[in-house]
Amino acid sequence: MKKRVLTVDDSRTIRNMLLVTLNNAGFETIQAEDGVEGLEVLETANPDVIVTDINMPRLDGFGFIEGVRRNDRYRAIPILVLTTESDAEKKNRARQAGATGWIVKPFDPTKLIDAIERVTA
Repeated sequence: MKKRVLTVDDSRTIRNMLLVTLNNAGFETIQAEDGVEGLEVLETANPDVIVTDINMPRLDGFGFIEGVRRNDRYRAIPILVLTTESDAEKKNRARQAGATGWIVKPFDPTKLIDAIERVTA
């Protein structure tokens, strides 16, 4: 059975790159444009892993991660942060919010797939 990935990013370009990369690697991909939509989609998506940006309108990645972790149903889902940010303070904040890992954009498709395989193994 295909593993399901929820991607949350406000950039259409990044969403498209993720969709192609993940689908080509055999994943089922569900997408949301920001944290608010991400939390809405999560209700029915049942993802095996979440890939989220940090800088987004309406609800940023930190708020989205905290929202996911507040719900017992989603507490065990790995969350990978995919962002242009590389600041140690932001990484630490994401980890404290409940992120599993951190990948800096622009992403290497092979490394992204490896990270997803690792956290869903």
